[in-house]
Amino acid sequence: MAISRAECVALDVDDPIKHFRDEFVLPDGTIYLVGNSLGAPPRTTMAAVTRTVEEEWAGRLVGGWNVSGWYDLPLTTGDRLAPLIGVGPGQVVVGESTSIAIVKAVSAALGLRPDRRVIISDLASFPTDRYMVEGLAKALGGYEIRDLRDGEDLGEALSGALSDEVACVLLSQVDYRTGARHDTAAVTAQVQASGALMIWDLCHSAGAMQVDMSEADFAVGCTYKYLNGGPGAPAFIYVHPRHQAEAEHLLTGWHGHAAPFAFEPGFRPADGIRRFTVSTPHVLSYAPLNAALDIWERVDLAAVRAKSMALTSLFIDLVEDFCAPYGLTLISPRDSERRGSQVGFSHPEGYPIMRALIDRGVHGDFRAPDVLRFGFAPLYIRFADVYDAAATLAEVLEKEHWRDERYRQRLAVT
Repeated sequence: MAISRAECVALDVDDPIKHFRDEFVLPDGTIYLVGNSLGAPPRTTMAAVTRTVEEEWAGRLVGGWNVSGWYDLPLTTGDRLAPLIGVGPGQVVVGESTSIAIVKAVSAALGLRPDRRVIISDLASFPTDRYMVEGLAKALGGYEIRDLRDGEDLGEALSGALSDEVACVLLSQVDYRTGARHDTAAVTAQVQASGALMIWDLCHSAGAMQVDMSEADFAVGCTYKYLNGGPGAPAFIYVHPRHQAEAEHLLTGWHGHAAPFAFEPGFRPADGIRRFTVSTPHVLSYAPLNAALDIWERVDLAAVRAKSMALTSLFIDLVEDFCAPYGLTLISPRDSERRGSQVGFSHPEGYPIMRALIDRGVHGDFRAPDVLRFGFAPLYIRFADVYDAAATLAEVLEKEHWRDERYRQRLAVT
């Protein structure tokens, strides 16, 4: 017999990070298990945006670039974010999108290994990673993409793929569908021992667990998922200090110039991490992110990780207990140490099931071809929420609510 709801409520009472829930806006009647896709907004977000518009933009106009620190936002925000991925000041810059950050990281890595012409990617990674590498290889010419296959043991797959032809490896720390979590330290060491450079995508791990990128060569990630920066929030790129003096990426925009306001006719890269900026920072998008970082600077990531493992394990147990007759198959690792902060179940009718579930107040999302995906943001998800979500899923399956024809109509965003 699974844990009771009363026992879940008792876990919430004893939760050491329960107080953070009150710092986020969550609609009444909603169990929000999509923090791995778009995090909930902090309560201070609106005030931060209003202050940026009214005091900084309206009050100072173009003077905001100097007086309000807009010009340095990519660096100052990067320094605030750096501890969340286990690195120090001057090693992270925030701006543009994850897709652009991938181009910057991979092109810089290729430049540092000019005699190597192979890029290793992973077909299980989020598609934009592969798409951007594919476009970059095509644009540069003469590069081979060597793919790892979904389901392979990563260590064995890398052993078979690594060689003195490989310039860099790009992998996601957490699989976006299954939530499977890689051992970044072991993989980084294996890749670097071959002479290649290691690039990590942290989109599904930053803010959900302790992350240590201090030995990686590069890392990229978004800030709108677990970090609660808001839709379209700027992405980040980490560059190890040992590479910053030499690394040059493909996107030589004017903000990465050594003296952008000298308006020189040719590009000359800035020193340090600033060379990984590209273009004018989207100032209004930094306001929600920095409001969220005000919270994250007070968070114990070890406590976040402990609660994440407990929440996801509880959800697996409850779903398998409540929904046993209905054909759901767990695709996430059962071992919580090998799992990120999300759980995936497959079902042939996954899309209409998720639509029916959302209509009943439990928000997850769907990933083709058949995955119901549930993300658990520990700062605002309660154990009682997990119980209620599993119970509602069981009701949708038992009563076959998902058979309603309207749930089969695919929305633009799934």
